[in-house]
Amino acid sequence: MADIFVSYARPDESQSIRVADALRADGYRVWRDDELPAHRAYADVIEERLKSAKAVIVLWSAEAAKSQWVRAEADSARSLGTLIQASLDGTVPPMPFNQIQCADLNGWAGNTEAPGWRKLDASVTALAGATRPNDAAKGRAGSRQRSVCVLPFQNMSGDAEQEYFSDGISEDITTDLSKVSALEVIARNTAFTFKGQSVNVCDVARKLGVTHVLEGSVRKAGDRVRVTAQLIDGKSGGHVWAERYDRDLTDIFAIQDEISKAIVAALKVRLLPKEKKAIEQRGTTSAEAYNLYLLARQYWVTGNHGDMRREERAMRICQRAVEIDPYYAQAWALLAIAQSNLRYGFGCKIDDGYVAAHAALAIDASIAEAHCVLARRLEEQGREDDAVAELRKGLTLSPDSWELNKAIGNFFMYRGRIAEATLHFEKAASVMETDYHAWGMLMTCYHGLGDDLHLAQAAKTTVEQVEQVMAHDPSNGAAISFGVSALAALGEKGRAREWMDRALLIDPDNLNMRYNFACTLARDFSDREGALRMLESSLSRIQGSLGNADFDPDLESIRDDPRFKKIMSDAKKRLGAKKAATPARNLPGSMETNPAAS
Repeated sequence: MADIFVSYARPDESQSIRVADALRADGYRVWRDDELPAHRAYADVIEERLKSAKAVIVLWSAEAAKSQWVRAEADSARSLGTLIQASLDGTVPPMPFNQIQCADLNGWAGNTEAPGWRKLDASVTALAGATRPNDAAKGRAGSRQRSVCVLPFQNMSGDAEQEYFSDGISEDITTDLSKVSALEVIARNTAFTFKGQSVNVCDVARKLGVTHVLEGSVRKAGDRVRVTAQLIDGKSGGHVWAERYDRDLTDIFAIQDEISKAIVAALKVRLLPKEKKAIEQRGTTSAEAYNLYLLARQYWVTGNHGDMRREERAMRICQRAVEIDPYYAQAWALLAIAQSNLRYGFGCKIDDGYVAAHAALAIDASIAEAHCVLARRLEEQGREDDAVAELRKGLTLSPDSWELNKAIGNFFMYRGRIAEATLHFEKAASVMETDYHAWGMLMTCYHGLGDDLHLAQAAKTTVEQVEQVMAHDPSNGAAISFGVSALAALGEKGRAREWMDRALLIDPDNLNMRYNFACTLARDFSDREGALRMLESSLSRIQGSLGNADFDPDLESIRDDPRFKKIMSDAKKRLGAKKAATPARNLPGSMETNPAAS
């Protein structure tokens, strides 16, 4: 009997074959209905195979959702506890299957490093057990003759604040090598799981199934930079190529180009003319603007959500970057996002990023993140269908965009569409595993879906990521608030209370943090009074959007309380009056500080 049963609609047969082949390459025995014997009744064989399978993969699509056979097979697997779900075209599983996790295989072409596939593969391993050691790695490495993992370059500058620069170079080299069709390159988020660890390169290569590993270091001092890099054979541990570059900082792009081309040459793979041109293309020719953009993005990714200084810093730095290079599309896009958040999240009288977003798209129409800003304006105008369409337009350009998946996750979350929000927060967390915010949002999603197993896993990961943030930024109230929620979900309520008390002393005006505390008190402590007090202290002063308070599953236990209804009513009236009385000025550099959140 087979380990895995694959259920699908007939129009999706080609994708079902791709899924089955990938699983077989990992060493699993897979059954599809193309193996039906000619001498037995269809229904009898299906029932027998369903019951004997360790895991049943249901491939949902618009057609599969309408198929009575697929739905019946999914229902049987759910009853047996063997159901694994994946969406082939973005279709959300029909009820009641939309209450169960679903991997995203939209546009999947067989890449076993894709986040959706890794999610599905993890569930298969959990239900069907691991295959022979390293079978999965062998399957990955076998797809191309040469494969490489770019480990995070070490920051040797003697200043932890320079970490953003070494990380940026590692990511750019990964991106460059990914443009070479003859190379298989491990995704950035997978490679960065080794950051800060002392690793054996051969062990890394064996674990990931790659033939080679690139490691290096960056030392930046003033206007000079030293970059060392070495390409190592994953089997022998020997150096295939190594070089040290001592240059002016203005040569950083030339260094990246030289490293990428040297690796291609050392691996003896063919670089097509269009690939050579793609590697040489940069968002800017200014090393100074590039450095500023990396710094702004670091503040944006790791900063304190709920503290408007995060947005202010990103905005100021990006404004300087586009002053230096007015054609730097990525900097325009991040500037737009920061402005949009200040306007709509904190109620600042400032341009909402619409102009900057259009500047980014005018320079480079493939800048997906700019669509977050255009969608936010549509959302604020009440044009929700148009806003979703705008977000999906961005996702079409970049399905793995961290910013876009976070934005559409929040959009669905604020409207009570928890299953859809979950898919996008999962994608965001897989793209950037260090994003404690995405993991924290997933805890709320899993709670709303009644998925206790994944809730516990997300809570554990959240604590791990929050502890890393606190080691460098102990006053990050947003990180602490998600850590509190995670600790409480894991049953460590005493420790959660300690963190909560400390955060309220350190960052008392962080209204997002207070809102998160209200959720934790309601969900995990059954503390109705405490939750209502904390919620009122947040929503009575909030200057921007009320977020998902109307639909947040964490607040379900207090939603029927008259005091909750009054808190929400008062906040909506106050924000409505404020919005009508103070139209924002279209001044990109103008800002009025929000006293409640600074």
